[in-house]
Amino acid sequence: MKAIAKTRADAGLDLIEVNEPELRPGHVKLRVLAGSVCGTDRHIDVWDAWAASRIRPPRIIGHEFCGEIIEVADDVKDRFVGQIVASESHIVDPNSDWVKRGEGHIDPDTVILGVDVDGGFAPYAVIPAQNARPIPEGYPIELACMMDALGNGVHTVMDGPVAGQTVLITGLGPIGLFAIAICKAMGAAQIVATEVSEYRIALGEKLGADHIINPMSDDAYEMCQRLAPGGFDATLEMSGHPGSLDLAIEATRQGGRVSLLGLFPDRLRFMDMNRVVMKGMRLQGIAGRRLWDTWDQMHDLIVNKGLDIEPIKTHVMPFTEYQEAFATLASGHAGKIVLRFDS
Repeated sequence: MKAIAKTRADAGLDLIEVNEPELRPGHVKLRVLAGSVCGTDRHIDVWDAWAASRIRPPRIIGHEFCGEIIEVADDVKDRFVGQIVASESHIVDPNSDWVKRGEGHIDPDTVILGVDVDGGFAPYAVIPAQNARPIPEGYPIELACMMDALGNGVHTVMDGPVAGQTVLITGLGPIGLFAIAICKAMGAAQIVATEVSEYRIALGEKLGADHIINPMSDDAYEMCQRLAPGGFDATLEMSGHPGSLDLAIEATRQGGRVSLLGLFPDRLRFMDMNRVVMKGMRLQGIAGRRLWDTWDQMHDLIVNKGLDIEPIKTHVMPFTEYQEAFATLASGHAGKIVLRFDS
């Protein structure tokens, strides 16, 4: 079979011929139906410092995908052939102390699909049974393949109260866009976002943000003060831009929360922590998805709350056109790009 892989310690990806993976104890084998391209995949493609320090080629990439189970190991009793599942990319030991404490999402021994072990950008994949998460019946596969990424947004949004709350989202990459849809589904009173890309501003408006501030042309501090005079109940920091963290601290009300998902390019040495202390704010780092609470919350949002992420899917391509997909992602003119593996 053909697979999208990092084959060398250099920029670029290749479509290579590999053997179908063999089933192992505790695992299921999937016929992969669709996958979505993530920023992590782009890091691997361009071979930046993080990728060079982490990836050991050759490696089949891809950690956001969905498929149909075609084989189940004898010791797996809670998955079945024919079931449609989405991938959870973080592989953890279910018996670890971290998982038992409900902190499996930050287990330091986590192994990541498509990064530390072969991923799912191929027609077939073998993954741990617990990482094959059943999706709502009839849910479109072009959306199901995004659920790993969607979980980041759900984890961030649901870090605190949402219904009736005023929310500021800084940065409308795919996860920030997911956050708009999630906040809408959960009944936020007001959703304000910041974004510099006109393309993503348009997507945010389509998803139902009440206001979108462009810091390149707007005074973000003044506009936040005008839109939420007492401060926002919650700020979801998705951009990883140091200026956004300053804005989050200033624009969030006393006693509010700042939930941090965006990764910053360098250590931040200057931040007004006294302001955080005196405002009685809560800063919470968000890593991955809570295992497995976030998946249950996603299921509920889709089935019972009408969560609609369709507008975030902006491109669908055969997986053999992966180079065009990565070029489109790099251009910034995309939400989520879906690769189809079933044609």
